[in-house]
Amino acid sequence: MKPSEISILDYSYDLPDDRIALHPLEQRDASKLLSYQKGKITEDTFSNIGNYLPEGCLLVFNNTKVINARISFFKSTGARIEAFCLEPYETVNEYSTVMSSTGSVKWKCFIGGAAKWKEEVIKKDIVVNGKPVVLSAEKIGKEGEAYIIEFSWVPADISFAAILQSAGNIPLPPYIKRNTDDEDVSRYQTIFAKHEGSVAAPTAGLHFTENIFERLKEKNIHRLFVTLHVGAGTFKPVKAEKMEGHEMHAEYIDVSRQAIEELLSYETVAAVGTTSLRTLESLYWLGVKASLDPAAKELDIKQWDVYEPRLAETDLSAKEALSALLGWMQEHRQQNVFTRTQLLIAPGYRFRIAKILITNFHQPQSTLLLLVAAAIGDDWRKMYTYAMENGFRFLSYGDGNVIWVNG
Repeated sequence: MKPSEISILDYSYDLPDDRIALHPLEQRDASKLLSYQKGKITEDTFSNIGNYLPEGCLLVFNNTKVINARISFFKSTGARIEAFCLEPYETVNEYSTVMSSTGSVKWKCFIGGAAKWKEEVIKKDIVVNGKPVVLSAEKIGKEGEAYIIEFSWVPADISFAAILQSAGNIPLPPYIKRNTDDEDVSRYQTIFAKHEGSVAAPTAGLHFTENIFERLKEKNIHRLFVTLHVGAGTFKPVKAEKMEGHEMHAEYIDVSRQAIEELLSYETVAAVGTTSLRTLESLYWLGVKASLDPAAKELDIKQWDVYEPRLAETDLSAKEALSALLGWMQEHRQQNVFTRTQLLIAPGYRFRIAKILITNFHQPQSTLLLLVAAAIGDDWRKMYTYAMENGFRFLSYGDGNVIWVNG
């Protein structure tokens, strides 16, 4: 069956509300760990993750940083309007430039209470580094379900990153039905978060601690960091009867030449989280595109690209594809690959780079669950049934699992 013909109803399971983790555990690495390899399931504690990884392998992490994407405004009537910042509206060459913008920015936003917001500008008084600031927001258009909002502030010599830090709140996932509190500020962020831009955490990385890193080092397991800025689309429900009717969310990836060169040195690559895996597999297909069209000025990955014969029948090895991508970068004098990927990984997909996936337990009828099913086939049900029957906690603040792709 082609991925486009998949019915999402075939990827459902019963997830009671009391199995959704609403809070993180006191210790990051105290979460439970389920291991799946060749049909065999074992159970452990996440702090022992190194016992389930081969010596000398490469772990790839997503070092994106969650921004305070939810900004609440209050009208003179007391009505609350919330702007949920999704992604920059205008063309982005790198996220750091957007976050360091001063004076004004335009972002795509979901708006809570949109019916209460007419055409007037709404304002909010905040304090940034001890300095009073007036933040304004104006609707200037709409694109799909999102509004185009222009934020501006006075005084103007302050970065948008600083504005968000002071004005916004951490955007917990919609299934964590509670207000944010102090613990979320640090715990809905990995300890290696570096590049601001995500509106959701790369949750598999939340389990990792310095203690784990020390133990991995003793086993000669190496680390590599890539960046994918996670969008709210990661929570977008699949409402279409068939996947061909679902628009996969696009996200920005940012990977250095040095990181790609390092990938070439390893036979076994483990992706920490679906976002790292999506980045790795996107790099492969960018390399395929570069090999087919070295003169292309831009490279990106659209939803169904990799299932079309032109790409799918170009059977390059991982090393050949990554080498082609490096050649393209050199030709175009680029030190980083910065682009958007809309890659949909679903049953029928063949993994090219990632051999192991470390992740959490995902929502029923989600594209993330499709990714897991692509990795281990129908055994995803066996794995999720075991987790449900043995007290595992689900979703972003829940427990983790490590699975060997296609076996």
